[in-house]
Amino acid sequence: RRRGCRCAWWRQYQGLKRRFITHQREDRMRPLLLKGHTRPLTFIKYNLDGDVLVSCAKDHRPTLWYADSGERIGTYKGHNGATWSCDITRDSTRLVTASADSTVKLWNLATGECIYTYEFDIPCRSVSFSLGEEYILLTTDAFMGVPPAVRILKHSKDTEEQTHEEVLLVNDAHPGRITRAMWGRLNKTFVTSCEDGLVRKFDASTGKLLNSVKLHDKSIQMMDMDRDQNTIITASQDKTSKLLDADTFEVLKTYQCDRPLNTATISPIKDHIALGGGQDAASVTTTAGQAGKFEVVFYHKLFMEMFGTVRGHFGPLNFVAFSPNGKSFTTGGEDGYVRIHHFDSDYFEQEFA
Repeated sequence: RRRGCRCAWWRQYQGLKRRFITHQREDRMRPLLLKGHTRPLTFIKYNLDGDVLVSCAKDHRPTLWYADSGERIGTYKGHNGATWSCDITRDSTRLVTASADSTVKLWNLATGECIYTYEFDIPCRSVSFSLGEEYILLTTDAFMGVPPAVRILKHSKDTEEQTHEEVLLVNDAHPGRITRAMWGRLNKTFVTSCEDGLVRKFDASTGKLLNSVKLHDKSIQMMDMDRDQNTIITASQDKTSKLLDADTFEVLKTYQCDRPLNTATISPIKDHIALGGGQDAASVTTTAGQAGKFEVVFYHKLFMEMFGTVRGHFGPLNFVAFSPNGKSFTTGGEDGYVRIHHFDSDYFEQEFA
């Protein structure tokens, strides 16, 4: 019986794999191509409902889009440097952005009004709201002898009460750039990824280092967590992506790819992983799209087999994000384009896990 079940699963799996690749050839899964940036994309964030998304780029202007149609709603003007990341409150009223101009800005998501600016003397990189949105988790880069750091800032929902209050500073735990920081369960911990290939966990109240694991031989470019906060996915320049237990940092799965990876994310509805990257941006002008390996690559989360790719960008893929309902995904590349892909019905009808 077990062997029969395995064969049945395998036939369904190969069927989905053939259909996925066939869709590429027939161009049935047509993307929405959005041109709103003049420089490379750095980050993409959906709101909780999944009806809008914000894209960040090196052109100083985060942009708000309708996630279904790709229509541009507006831009947020105020930064004077590359915007590296952003986050949106659960009620979709506020946006926070971190920029290389040494500022973190709070915005009214709908109107584009800048509500408050946290000012620093060093470039800001990763930013995210805590559960309940009372705090903001921020990373800052090394600059002029100042080491890279993780900071927790106080966030007030009352604009008049908002001040630049720093609750916690951790500046002695990372030897290199901190590429990503995320809150753990119930805001009790936070997790960081670093260009030294390590993932670290800290106590959010004291800043004490609780755990650190060497995962990659090269820089971890991006880290993401599933929506239940059970597992973490990493993407590294060493051409591997790893799935971790969010509590223990035990490596559960390793996805071996044929390209340096810049981004990784986990589907909210299926056991699928999306990875992306490609050849270094400095060599793109001398490389064809296929040779540069700029596609989104899909792996089965449990069986670690690649079952499909989606082409489109003509430069390295810098970010990929699934929509909250798992019915679409959005990519951002070095070419300055945002591409929204809505899955075909076959993707949901074919069950194999």
